[in-house]
Amino acid sequence: MATALVIGGGPAGLMAAEALSAAGLSVTLAEKMPTMGRKFLMAGKSGLNLTKDEGFEAFLAAYEEAAPLLAPALADFGPEQVRAWAEGLGQSLFTGSTGRVFPTGMKASPLLRAWLARLSAQGVVLRTRWDWQGFTDGGCRFATPDGEQVVQADVTVLAMGGASWPRLGSDGSWAAQLAPVIGPVTPFAPSNCGFRRSWSPHMQPHFGAPLKAVALSAGGKETRGEWVLSASGVEGGAIYALSRPLRDGAMLQIDLAPDLTREEIAGRLARGRASESLSNRLRKALKLDPVKRALVNELARPLPADPQALASLVKALPLPLEGPQEIARAISTAGGLPFDRLTPALMLRDRPGTFAAGEMLDWDAPTGGYLLTACLATGLWAGRAAAAWAQTA
Repeated sequence: MATALVIGGGPAGLMAAEALSAAGLSVTLAEKMPTMGRKFLMAGKSGLNLTKDEGFEAFLAAYEEAAPLLAPALADFGPEQVRAWAEGLGQSLFTGSTGRVFPTGMKASPLLRAWLARLSAQGVVLRTRWDWQGFTDGGCRFATPDGEQVVQADVTVLAMGGASWPRLGSDGSWAAQLAPVIGPVTPFAPSNCGFRRSWSPHMQPHFGAPLKAVALSAGGKETRGEWVLSASGVEGGAIYALSRPLRDGAMLQIDLAPDLTREEIAGRLARGRASESLSNRLRKALKLDPVKRALVNELARPLPADPQALASLVKALPLPLEGPQEIARAISTAGGLPFDRLTPALMLRDRPGTFAAGEMLDWDAPTGGYLLTACLATGLWAGRAAAAWAQTA
């Protein structure tokens, strides 16, 4: 029987192991943490967003320049297939108002337990606290609780994640170990992350307060959603959706009244009494809540008295930022293993029989189901390709 080694117990690695064992290979899955799927479980704490219910072309476009490279895997295992797979593991699903798909129970743990049980039933051997130390003599070397272990297999799938949330296992240390084989990887950068901003003391009462019913834009991209101010800057889903242009230095602009035109806002402001303060006029005429008014005062004082000028600020309030928060706090990372080092089957060109999948690859996906779906899809794609290689080599 052909043998396979999968390194990394996150979604991509688990999916690769499932594909390999389903193809009849003897599979060992090695994970350096004490348990499998730690980052997967963390993602599920706020609701496990499995995928996005939208047409394939729109879904694929979210991956921007990586879309052509990921297209074959996503065409094979896209949103519809993710839903069917999760339901096959006994998970009922629902679709939210924005098209995001979640388990009914919202949590990752029931799905992960069912998944691991199925892998065990298929004969996959799960090894935890096995920390990959690199290649040696055609095999892979691990530091384990029982000392050094060397595993030789007909095929290997690498699925060791990016460099975010290192305490959960994804620390990017594999890049230095893989460099002697393939050369340097694309440097890691935080993605789907918060951004730093130094606030005046006047903003402290508003830390943690959600900003709702606003639109954000940066670098030609626009999004609507909730976000929050924090002592260190700005965070939340709407910020994460713009993390790529913001990371590249684009200015963040806030539309505090996205359902009103500039002319409508100016008209409402002009009807206020001349004796009113501008802050009161914003409150009464536009119903701006305290945190929105605080932002206007923080970022645009002295406020212009002219209604048209003030309306322009309300529609496009600039918020200068000071760079992304540290990579350890990011939901995911850009950078990693360049696609030009891989074949279309995701096999390392310089090490035949070794494949790679998941967040190790150099692609940058937004949250909203795109990230997890592509990890699952590339894991399945690499696993099937590795099984075919083992059976024909």
